[in-house]
Amino acid sequence: MTDFSSEPLAARMRPATIDEVVGQRHILGEGKLLRRVIEADRLTNVIFYGPPGCGKTTLAEVIAKTTKRNFVRLSGVLSGVADIRKICDRARSELGGKGTILFIDEIHRFNKSQQDVLLPYVEDGTVVLIGATTHNPNFFINTPLTSRSLVFELKALSAEEVAEVLKRALNDREKGCGLIPSRIDDDALSFLSTISDGDARHALTALEIAMRSTPPGDDDVVHLSLEVIQECVQRRQVRYDKKEDGHYDTISAFIKSIRGSDPDAAVYWLGKMLVAGEDPRFIARRLVISASEDIGNADPRGLSVAVAAMQACEFVGMPECAINLSQATTYLASAPKSNASCMAISEAMADIESGAVQPVPEHLKNKHVKAIGSETVTEYKYPHNFANHYVKQEYMGVPKSYYRPTQEGYEATIQKRLSALRA
Repeated sequence: MTDFSSEPLAARMRPATIDEVVGQRHILGEGKLLRRVIEADRLTNVIFYGPPGCGKTTLAEVIAKTTKRNFVRLSGVLSGVADIRKICDRARSELGGKGTILFIDEIHRFNKSQQDVLLPYVEDGTVVLIGATTHNPNFFINTPLTSRSLVFELKALSAEEVAEVLKRALNDREKGCGLIPSRIDDDALSFLSTISDGDARHALTALEIAMRSTPPGDDDVVHLSLEVIQECVQRRQVRYDKKEDGHYDTISAFIKSIRGSDPDAAVYWLGKMLVAGEDPRFIARRLVISASEDIGNADPRGLSVAVAAMQACEFVGMPECAINLSQATTYLASAPKSNASCMAISEAMADIESGAVQPVPEHLKNKHVKAIGSETVTEYKYPHNFANHYVKQEYMGVPKSYYRPTQEGYEATIQKRLSALRA
């Protein structure tokens, strides 16, 4: 069997030109801004932001191959302030020459002070910065740096695009596995393309493991069947990090599915979070919030269900409390919806914060004391002493309607009662 290169397949298969890059047509298609500035070698400071394996480092490599400037790499994991200053001071001494592009992989790993060191060199044009990050730059990169850079968001590759990358690797005789006779079944290719979740590097790594570990058959051809690929992958890679966008994006999809009354989608996102190792107490807290924010008095039992699920998580723990969370999730997603109580407190607090602070009417105060100079004082009327336990009296100096019940679920009953009282 032909020997494999010591360099990983994913590294060997990096594109050398823009035309070889798979995906990212929204920024690399004909006439798109990033393609124009790369081809014209007129690059300004840029930050590439996107999930693992989508091509951030690949684009930096393409720029390195096409630019006429000095190209220097740093790692946000391995480099420090001394490395930054050394490179930038050397670039400053070479101003007037070709210029220097500084590529920093995982730039989000730099802390605030390290990023601040970069700022004067970026601001005066000593270096052109290319940053690559899996984290949202708005949260993890200093505003002065992002404001001086073009931020390009890269998308995860589609299954079809990952399949194209895999086929190239299998057929490429120079950089890929083309010198080794091989055959991959359609269902195996489809499975690997889908299971990689848009991460080309993950897919190529799995392919390389399969090629290295599978002996050729009697016909000297390496046969990559679905069973072989499944064994190499072991399980689906779930892109989810509790400190990164996967965490916030997934919980957002979870809550919005509940709000949108889609129990199937909600329980899917719940499953993804649990499989990825999310703290079930975090999920339970969000359910309690959603029960009041999105369901409210349209189904007052929703809050009781959510709180019970939260208590069950503490009492039972994983993996069994997944059942409790699923019950609460499907109940809330299926319940009638109203945000009337949520909007009521938001409007009231907004009024107060804007300065519309009303004094407490005298008859509502805890201890009634006649004010000096007052001739008459309104007496508090105890509602339970009146018919239907209700009596009309002033509860705000300047009345305003904050709570406006909807016609959904039990809130329709509430709305009917309040309308009758106000009439």
